Amino acid sequence: MFEVLTGTGLAASAGLNAYIPLLTMGLLARFTGAIDLPSGFAWLTNGWTLTILAVLLAIEVVADKIPVVDHLNDVVQTFVRPTAGGLAFDAGSTSETVTVTDPGSFFSSHAWVPIVAGGLIALGVHGVKAASRPVVNATTAGFGAPVASTAEDLGSVIMSVLAIVLPILVLIGLAALTFFSFWVFRRRNKRREARDEARDREARDRTVDTQRLFG
Repeated sequence: MFEVLTGTGLAASAGLNAYIPLLTMGLLARFTGAIDLPSGFAWLTNGWTLTILAVLLAIEVVADKIPVVDHLNDVVQTFVRPTAGGLAFDAGSTSETVTVTDPGSFFSSHAWVPIVAGGLIALGVHGVKAASRPVVNATTAGFGAPVASTAEDLGSVIMSVLAIVLPILVLIGLAALTFFSFWVFRRRNKRREARDEARDREARDRTVDTQRLFG
């Protein structure tokens, strides 16, 4: 069970930010004993890998906080985040951690399962994130983008660390993401209804004006 929670938490984290969970695993594996990556993911601890991930993370952190640019970034990340989620789930679910000293063989012997599962989880979280940003930008005239992005980055870091050191708490993070998803779609529906009402009212006003003109 802990392997599933670890993989799920890391994949969800990748849905918010593709590079944070991979960088977290690499740093913790290289400099601490919190996680021991399987041989197939030893490349995550390589200095060049960590440097590249850090640079990519810095670029995304900046791009995601600028209105309009954040939308373009989300379009690009539609392909990157699910890929990172699949890798993160695979690496996390087959690693030895402080809570999992003997990971089960299911994920290691069925490598496609964690990759597909992680990709779908990350894609779902990414979809909610991408859908929420226009709502935030529209309701705050763009000023909410940096705040929302910073909260997402912090959430990704916290989720990544908890997935490794205390995976049971990932359930709380998933519950928060679920609640946030409902909030996003409710706000989008309300905005759509408001636009529809405004359009209908405008059409009615034009009809009345036309009738008065020719009546």
